[in-house]
Amino acid sequence: MITRYGYDNFTLLIVVGALLLAFGLWSSVFLLSPMLALLGLVIISFALVFFRDPVRVVPKEAETNDAILISPADGKVVQIVPVQESRLIGGKAIQISIFLSPVNVHVNRVPASGTVVFTEYNPGKFRMAFDHMASEVNEQSIIGVRNSRGAVVFKQITGFLARRIVYELKPGDVVKAGDKFGMMKFGSRMDIIVPESTEILVQQGQTVTGGVTLLGRLL
Repeated sequence: MITRYGYDNFTLLIVVGALLLAFGLWSSVFLLSPMLALLGLVIISFALVFFRDPVRVVPKEAETNDAILISPADGKVVQIVPVQESRLIGGKAIQISIFLSPVNVHVNRVPASGTVVFTEYNPGKFRMAFDHMASEVNEQSIIGVRNSRGAVVFKQITGFLARRIVYELKPGDVVKAGDKFGMMKFGSRMDIIVPESTEILVQQGQTVTGGVTLLGRLL
C-alpha cells in the first residue's frame, strides 16, 4: 500500500520513471538508451520503496495502557540522552532519537495515547539527520500529547535530503498509540521526549519498528 501522505510525490516519480524507461526501451541512441531505462527503473523502485505503508499491528498493551510508549518511526536509535523540556514536561526529561534512512518506512505514528496539547512548526536548517545538532537547528514539527499518566513531546525533523514535513494533528485531537499522523520525505530523524522518570525499554543502536516496538513506560 502507498501512503496517502505521499501521493503527490509518488505520482510524479512514477511518471518520470515510466517516461525514462519507455524512452530508454524504444530509443535507438547507443549507450544512452539502456542508461535511461535503468534510471527509470531505479526511480520507480525508489518510489515504491520510500512511499510504502505496510500494515502494522499495534501491541495490545499499547492500546489499553496510557503508560505505554511505542516507536513513532522505523529506524535506528542513535541517541538516548537527558534534556530539559519546558513546553509540556516542564523540567528534566529523556530524549530518544531515531534516525531514518531513505529505505526505511517514513510514515509516522503517534507514540502515546492521549490528547494533543500543542503543535508547532519551526523552519530551520538541513543538517544531516544523524548529526545530533539536527534536533535543535533543523526544520521540524513539534507535537505534545498528554494523557492520564503524563506527557510526551515528539518531533519530526528533516535531514539533508528530507525537505518536507507532513502532519495532520492539531490541538484537541484525541489520539491512540500507533495512529498514523504524517510522514517526513527523503531521510530524516524523530525525537521522542519523555519525563525523566520514564522506564526506557530500548537501547542506543537498536533497530525499531514504527507502531510495533515498545520504547518505554511512563511511571
